[in-house]
Amino acid sequence: MNVTLRGKRQHHRTVSFDALSNSVVLIEQRLLPHEFRLVKTRDYRETAEAITTMVVRGAGAIGATAAYGLAQGARAFRGSRLDRFETHIEAVYQTLKHARPTAVDPVNAMNAIREEMAMGETVSERQDIAFAAASRFAEEDVEHCRALGEHGASLIQDGMRVLTHCNAGWLAFVDIGTATAPIYAAQAAGRKFHVYCDETRPRCQGASLTAWELAQQGISHQIIADSAAGFLMSRGEIDMVIVGSDRVLGKTGEVANKIGTYTKAVLAHRHGIPFYVAIPLSTIDWDLGSGLEIPIEDRSGDEVLGAWGVIPGKSGKLGKRVYVRIANPTSTARNPGFDVTPPELITGIITPHGILKPKALSKLRGKR
Repeated sequence: MNVTLRGKRQHHRTVSFDALSNSVVLIEQRLLPHEFRLVKTRDYRETAEAITTMVVRGAGAIGATAAYGLAQGARAFRGSRLDRFETHIEAVYQTLKHARPTAVDPVNAMNAIREEMAMGETVSERQDIAFAAASRFAEEDVEHCRALGEHGASLIQDGMRVLTHCNAGWLAFVDIGTATAPIYAAQAAGRKFHVYCDETRPRCQGASLTAWELAQQGISHQIIADSAAGFLMSRGEIDMVIVGSDRVLGKTGEVANKIGTYTKAVLAHRHGIPFYVAIPLSTIDWDLGSGLEIPIEDRSGDEVLGAWGVIPGKSGKLGKRVYVRIANPTSTARNPGFDVTPPELITGIITPHGILKPKALSKLRGKR
């Protein structure tokens, strides 16, 4: 997407790769919306740490980051023995796989790359294959998101009020995004509508990231407290909900997404409001048979007990980024990062191949 920096509009991708320095290049999302900065991770361990600490976040973005991280680790290997190379690749894979356990995109991306790498007869060939396959995954991520926009744009008509949760925009993918893809496509078609961005506690990705994206794109929007959505629905002020997902079970249609998504689905169902989930194919898990099997990430309680922000600096400029405790000093917190929404609460899943009912995802098996 295009970003306006110091009066100049420039195109950026959330994730890219610098082959010369063997570095993964990321937008430092923890600094947004106050500062736009690109960072480079120098090896696969730094790349995994960037995923864990949410320098980069969002299903497709961490999928592409893990894909590039696997290629980065492969390219860093020195030697010609395939057995040692494969031992090294397994260590790289496991490090990146466990960086954030709920999302399935990183695992799907790396598994596909490793299958292709097995066709190489030498270490050098496998290194080249890894880089080419990672780059192809990133390009497919963009194309899938573009297709999501084409299929979902017709859902958004003039005058509609759309609710989003967390950030499933271009910052959560290589470009364009999933939940935002129909929004951007509807804007390109000339439609006028309004978006409500859930703040999305505790990290507030809706308030800091989705709102920043929409502001950059010139789309009418407002930030609301997570707990305000039900009130607006009861007053007839929300017409549709679109969210993304970190893992969708192909066998059952269950959707794992940012904590609070299930609550919004229940509220939408109660008020007869369409609830859509937008995903690329890399987000589908074809193995697990129940949402109870999805590993739900438990994050630090500090995210609930406090908040990050930027204090005013001198001469009206922004100062340093600081953490502020907002909770009772002696209390602790539990902080599950995701929840699971059952298929009966979902109107449809927007995919690169059209809008499907959650239990009809089997039609997509084997597609790219």
